[in-house]
Amino acid sequence: MVVIIKGRILPVLTVRVYSLGTETVTPKIREFDSYSDLEKFIRDSADPIVLPGVTLFLKLPWLGNIGHTLFDGLYPAYIALIRFPPRHLHPFRLLCAIDECKTCRDEDIFNRFAGLGIIKHYVLNDMSNGSWFVFDEFVMGDGMMRQRCTQPNLQLPGGVELDGSRLFRDRLYAQHGVIPPTRRYKHSAEGRNRHDVLHAYVMGNKRFTDIDKKEINAAINEINNYTILHQNKSITDINKLDWPLLHVSRVYYSLIKGRKRTSSWFNATPIDARSPTYELIETYFTHQLRLLRTMDIQIIAPGTGAMYQSFVPDGSVVINVGGLISSTPQDQNITYTAYMEQYMASGAPYLKALYYPINERPKGIKREELVKLIREAAKLIMNGFSIPVNPTDNLAADG
Repeated sequence: MVVIIKGRILPVLTVRVYSLGTETVTPKIREFDSYSDLEKFIRDSADPIVLPGVTLFLKLPWLGNIGHTLFDGLYPAYIALIRFPPRHLHPFRLLCAIDECKTCRDEDIFNRFAGLGIIKHYVLNDMSNGSWFVFDEFVMGDGMMRQRCTQPNLQLPGGVELDGSRLFRDRLYAQHGVIPPTRRYKHSAEGRNRHDVLHAYVMGNKRFTDIDKKEINAAINEINNYTILHQNKSITDINKLDWPLLHVSRVYYSLIKGRKRTSSWFNATPIDARSPTYELIETYFTHQLRLLRTMDIQIIAPGTGAMYQSFVPDGSVVINVGGLISSTPQDQNITYTAYMEQYMASGAPYLKALYYPINERPKGIKREELVKLIREAAKLIMNGFSIPVNPTDNLAADG
């Protein structure tokens, strides 16, 4: 509800709250003859509970899928807040229009990211019967900024023009207690030495066939054996090698383990608002961020695993090996190559994207092609590709 003095002209207050739907919200307006009447109503009749600071509205129907949680829920809401600096740099509160989910861990990400916690809309609606609540500042409406809202330039909305990808990445790290990735300003070789061993990770993906996995393992072994053979040589000899040294690993996000921490024997008391160790423990997402921070090269395929590509450090390379999509549901043998989340890379100008050759992908992933891509990525990093990267250069051949 908006309370005003009679005669005051307001702009259109209707807000489209969800870019993938047509639902709008138009607040009710209550007019008063004078300011003293308005003040008397607020102080004596309504006597509301005031929620200080900034409250940011978020609506998400897919709680439980981390890709949608981050980039169809949290990211577009945060992009809306970036338009009102410096509020996006300070703690805020989230009002979440989400379903009840007793097993979802996504709410913890919301809570930590915001800093002032979350309010669930169905709880607020229930408690509003007979009570008044006033938000000190309220930001609502994320426009068409979700990752599912395809832009004409094939970029993650707001990722480049608002520096949204970097700001979102850095806040995720900071609010989860993880030191953000190394910042590089002009090129990818900043802070690196030629003899450094780069770290590459192949992210597990259900789209990989058994044959794909064998070829990937063969590529990993070839590159790692090359590193083992040369890593103990002198710096002068390493600098003369044809390829930078690399260590490649295969990783499944669900299997990432965190560091062992000392637990506390203190238990919550009846007056504790939350666990006394809440900010001192690491979550599953914290463990993932710690690994992402170390990635020089990230090898991905389409799907949820590709949604983390913008979380790598500045000057990293993301290799998208693509996937095979059936042309028709009736014939699974007729496929075409798709890279899907390439807009994530084009919306993150601090990284470089490479793609498996589009015409070779239908033959399956091959060791030779993957080795070539990984080594090309390593050379790009060590030779110092320029930052920011032109967004169109981070698109695939079909982008």
